[in-house]
Amino acid sequence: MSQPQIQTFTVPGMSCGHCVSAVTDEVSAVDGVTSVEVDLDTKLVTVIGGHSDAIIAAIDEAGYDVAN
Repeated sequence: MSQPQIQTFTVPGMSCGHCVSAVTDEVSAVDGVTSVEVDLDTKLVTVIGGHSDAIIAAIDEAGYDVAN
């Protein structure tokens, strides 16, 4: 069995605890995601598992854009 993929997304619009909660809740609900870490200082969302398109859609659903 292979290790789950670690993916990192830059989400520049996050600025507070509500942002962290919204993104964490949405991304945690994505099939296959086993871990979500949000760092407000670096604006990074680190995710273990899941498919990147679904994770980006979940971040969008939370009201934030992923930077390219």
